Amino acid sequence: MIVVLNGAPRSGKSSIAAAIQETFDGIWMNLGVDVSRAMTPQRAQPGIGLRPGEPAHPAAAFVTVLYAALWDSIAAHERLGLNVAADVGIYDPSVAADAVRRLSGLPVFFVGVRCPLEVLEARGGSARWHDAVHTQLTYDLDVDTSLLSPGDCAARIRQQLATVMA
Repeated sequence: MIVVLNGAPRSGKSSIAAAIQETFDGIWMNLGVDVSRAMTPQRAQPGIGLRPGEPAHPAAAFVTVLYAALWDSIAAHERLGLNVAADVGIYDPSVAADAVRRLSGLPVFFVGVRCPLEVLEARGGSARWHDAVHTQLTYDLDVDTSLLSPGDCAARIRQQLATVMA
């Protein structure tokens, strides 16, 4: 199973992924923006963490291929029997379409991780991300981290997955 947590930085995606790892049955790998950035060389930073509206940034040329590698890695993990919770911030339509294509045929559950702009900004996030990140994917579930804890969000995801998989 693959759970893609899509949202702005500071929306709570990584905390939800950690809650999934701790509370869901089976082994859940956390692949996403933090892992990708940790293995991306400095000259391609911030890699898949590049903010919306920065097409001239030196890292922009690498973002599409870095996301492609991430999707293929997620698919490889799932095909080997490992579950994946992927925390990302997709704002580019081509990246979203590529995710859907590369993960096609696999059990994928897309979750929109949302919170109001004022909450996001209080956490250190930005309006640039808030306004762009939820326009590219159709979600199976939305969670609002201003109303739910990471554990509560994970519980909602688990409950919805049980319904879908039944």
